[in-house]
This record gives sequence, structure tokens and C-alpha cells, in this order.
Amino acid sequence: MLVFFKERLVFLAVPKTGSTAYQSALRDRADIVVANPPELKHAPLYRYNRFFRPMFEKVCNAEMETLAVMREPVDWLGSWFRYRRRPCMRGHPNATHDISFDDFVRGYLRGNRPGFADVGSQATFLEPRPNGTSITHLFRYETPAALTDFLQQRLGMPVQTGRENVSPEMPVTLSPGVEKRLRQKCAREFELYDRIG
Repeated sequence: MLVFFKERLVFLAVPKTGSTAYQSALRDRADIVVANPPELKHAPLYRYNRFFRPMFEKVCNAEMETLAVMREPVDWLGSWFRYRRRPCMRGHPNATHDISFDDFVRGYLRGNRPGFADVGSQATFLEPRPNGTSITHLFRYETPAALTDFLQQRLGMPVQTGRENVSPEMPVTLSPGVEKRLRQKCAREFELYDRIG
């Protein structure tokens, strides 16, 4: 999470959407950098609303806008699948070395997800709160130029990111049946992504 207080902007770090690269590029410009623990670095909107928003409003008398990035849902799961195939994960209970992408997604679709497929939900991360707190600016991972243009204008500085925390390169495809089940069971993920302008 990055906070730009003067600009009244909080950049929430959705996992597997390039947030670490933006954190590295902007950490010297940010007023607050929450890099650890992961539960705070990747604080979803509901956690921001409960703990961080009241601090800004009550202590600083400031209403902040929020920004986040969302990745196409199948690609997002593919990134998690590949990330958990890193060599350092071999032998770890959450490793995906010995399963297919179909099996990973089948695990994700279970009510009680196995550890290797327990990766959360972008829609839950970004879900508006009953008090009206919502993501003010939502960008697609697949169109980074839109986010970069927004940040450059808002922060008044050039923004250049590198690649960090990258999943191993490998093709991942879902069988039609598993993709159909994913799109049915996780419809709100796809609906939210499709609504991003």
C-alpha cells in the first residue's frame, strides 16, 4: 500500500497485479509505504476501510481516494499457479509443481480450498463497503499505460516501473469445461473486470 497524502490518494496493492513494481518505483515519492507484513501491504478495501480510512478522516481530517489494479481473472489465477511453481516452492505444501492448471482451478472452485489454491479473490479485495467506501480509480493490469498516465498526472512526475516478483514463464490454458465452471461460480470477478473503463 502506498499513501500520497498531499494528493489524497491511496494505492491498494492487489496481489499479482504488479503492485511491487509500483511500490519500488514510487516508494521515495510516497508519504507512507506499507511493505510488510503482507496482510497490511496487501490490505483489501475492507481492511483499509476499517483501519486506515478512519485514521485519515479522524486524525488528518482528510478524505482519501483509492486506486487499485485488477487483472483478468483467468490470467490472475494463471499467475498464482505459475508463482507457486518457483523452484524455491518445491516440497512446499502450497507448491503447484505436481498439478495441472485445471486441477489448480478446480481446487480454487472448491468450498474448502486446498492450500495451493487458496489465493483469495480480486472481487472480494475490491468490494465496496456498506458505508460507501469504494475503489475510486480502478485500472486493468493489461493496460498499464492508462495507470501510468494517471499517476504521472496526479503525482506530477514521470513513472517508470520494472518487472518484479514475476511468476515463471510458461503457457497455462484451461480446458473449456473448467473455464465454464470458473466463469459461472466466479461470475462477479468477470463482471467487475468487464466494467473497468
